[in-house]
Amino acid sequence: MPLPTRILGSQGLHVSAIGLGCMGMSQSYGPADEREAIATIHRAIELGVTFFDTAEIYGPFTNEQLLGRALRGRRGQVSIATKFGWRTTADHSESLDITPAGLDSRPEHVREAVDGSLRRLGTDYVDLLYQHRVDPAVPIEDVVGVMADLVRAGKARYIGLSEAGEQNIRRAHAVHPITALQSEYSLWERNLEPAIIPLLRELGIGLVPFSPLGRGFLTGAVRRAEEYPADDFRHGDPRYEGANFDANMRAAATVRDMAANKGATPAQIALAWLLHKGDDIVPIPGTKRRVYLEENVAAANIELSAAEMRELDAALPPGTVAGPRYNEGQMAFVDR
Repeated sequence: MPLPTRILGSQGLHVSAIGLGCMGMSQSYGPADEREAIATIHRAIELGVTFFDTAEIYGPFTNEQLLGRALRGRRGQVSIATKFGWRTTADHSESLDITPAGLDSRPEHVREAVDGSLRRLGTDYVDLLYQHRVDPAVPIEDVVGVMADLVRAGKARYIGLSEAGEQNIRRAHAVHPITALQSEYSLWERNLEPAIIPLLRELGIGLVPFSPLGRGFLTGAVRRAEEYPADDFRHGDPRYEGANFDANMRAAATVRDMAANKGATPAQIALAWLLHKGDDIVPIPGTKRRVYLEENVAAANIELSAAEMRELDAALPPGTVAGPRYNEGQMAFVDR
């Protein structure tokens, strides 16, 4: 069964109902394997995935380069999303200053950053350009103003925000239509439901959830923080630590039980739940292996009844998950 398409936002960006988050191919989740990563991207296109997500910060830089190599000769078949928002380190080496002081959305820097992304991706435009994190030192109107200039120049087709809060979403949208908000959202992490999702629907903005599998917890195939290498994101994730880990594994049991009853995997149930939450939602589960890609894409064929949706909603209501989303330093980047 072909992977269906959806429209993100009100401006006409057509993408596959499930996209592919490419970050883990280059960082955060164990050693990289470029050959398998490129094979995964090619297999995604064969399966009907048309929406690929990257950012300058992933690697840094190497993930855009990887995606560019993988899409050589296939650019017209896909939509690429990337993100800007960080300055290079003081020595101008191939690294970024990933600290609160390193946020940089000054218009002149945005232009430089986007030109760099285009070079690395091997393309003259991106389909969706995001501000990666809100920069409190630069008015959002100025940021969106330069993003709109890039749209007019043909370097971006649509624009979006990532982890922005209500006020900045409204202010941004008043300058130029925002096509999508990227933010963490899943059966596991439901902080967007009270205010952000209603606002997006009011304004006609699509939602692109990252970490739609609860950073792996909803798959059931996770280990405690200390069992991951120090360079693995999960090693320092508060939700993987101690009593939080135990409580969170118990909370996800309903997903695992429903998957067993339906002959599906827990990951497929988690993605199906998101797809049933609205046609304006396009999750981007990340993987670097074909076997998990194929499992994720098959989630589009799973039907959940209203009763099953209620059961899942009740099993993991907002606030259920033990531990904060990020550590204190990382939460400083979230505009909420």
